[in-house]
Amino acid sequence: MALDMTMMYLFHDALGRELQRITKVTARTDDDPAHVLRTAVGWELFKRYLTVHHTAEDALVWPVATAVLTERADGDVADSDGLALLAAMEAEHAGIDPLLDAIDAALADRDTGPARLGELTDALYTGLSAHLRHEERETLALLDATLTQEQWGRFGAEHARRVGDDARRYLPWILDGLAPDRAARILAGMPEPIRAAYHDEWKVEFERLRLWG
Repeated sequence: MALDMTMMYLFHDALGRELQRITKVTARTDDDPAHVLRTAVGWELFKRYLTVHHTAEDALVWPVATAVLTERADGDVADSDGLALLAAMEAEHAGIDPLLDAIDAALADRDTGPARLGELTDALYTGLSAHLRHEERETLALLDATLTQEQWGRFGAEHARRVGDDARRYLPWILDGLAPDRAARILAGMPEPIRAAYHDEWKVEFERLRLWG
């Protein structure tokens, strides 16, 4: 039985959406882009949820899949290639956090930071977009062929645990901008209390945040 990758693809789509918004913010000429990004709720949520996702993968996806492939490798070329791919995923993750830190440092530096901001956000867009494409084109199929339903479920549970009480913002964030029919399909697979909270409270509260000013 294939692993359910629905939320993985949905999360990747949300990251791509926010990367485009960040690029638009830093290209603005009608306001100070550094000020807009520095004060944007959208930037803080983007960093928080990206960190949640990547740390959950680092804890319960790459090492688990690596252990499975290592145990059965025994000179098998396909398994060796799989191990190299998982190592590449970890290396790509390691390159993202320094970019986030560098952007925050530029935002805090009122004198020379703005001059670095465009180059840094371009690097983030390029690096993270390439990582997401690499993961979708090659790695997700490997995970589907390697992990059990139970192992994949533990990753999902850990992801949810790391989101924690911020679910009231996370769910509207991940559904933001989706076509209504697609959002409805995603919500249909969730418990009724979550759907009710989303429609009655969370979505309205989220829209009031005005993520990017």
